[in-house]
Amino acid sequence: MVSRITGGLLALVVASSTALGQAKSPAKKGASDKSHASSHVHYVVAPQGNEARYRVREQLVGLDLPNDAIGTTQDIAGALVVDASGNVVRDSSKIVVTLTSMKSDKERRDNFIKRRTMETERFPTVELVPTALKGLNGTPTIATSTSFELLGDLTVHGVTRPTTWKVSAHADGGDIVGLATTAFTFKDFSLDQPKVPVVLSVEDTIKLEYDFRFTPAGKQ
Repeated sequence: MVSRITGGLLALVVASSTALGQAKSPAKKGASDKSHASSHVHYVVAPQGNEARYRVREQLVGLDLPNDAIGTTQDIAGALVVDASGNVVRDSSKIVVTLTSMKSDKERRDNFIKRRTMETERFPTVELVPTALKGLNGTPTIATSTSFELLGDLTVHGVTRPTTWKVSAHADGGDIVGLATTAFTFKDFSLDQPKVPVVLSVEDTIKLEYDFRFTPAGKQ
């Protein structure tokens, strides 16, 4: 593992190298706390360029072939903070996706998922807290995409479990953009697999995808 940055998704990759550079400057005696705080690098979810999706393979009545049910939302917020050693400040780092705005191509499906599967009145959000970064061999650049794994604690339907995300990221000006994906089963998060007359079958695997854009705090 090249570093312990951990970014729910990436901005840390660049942020960590910046923070390490700041850490090399000598701190004045008696100002260590202030120095540590000022060396933190803070990224936030950008106002635009973020979308979360779920994909579940289903077989509908009247169709010969299965298809992917896909729901999307752009209602995403959060921040990633990295200390001078390249470690994520977990108490200040979290990505939050609001499910009440999630939509697919079928309103009936959306209503069922919100009422029965996700119970969004009780559990309106999905949250990811980054915990570790694996396989990072270089920092993202405009010309080169960097791939690695992000480990994070994911909370869905009131259940928190460790998850592994496959991430591909590149730089875009001062921002970090890319795609993060993971998968799990309905049972992993105590979710009821949908069973309705118009659906012949629903596969047990839920895939999550996150198109992200992180930007330095204060840039917006």
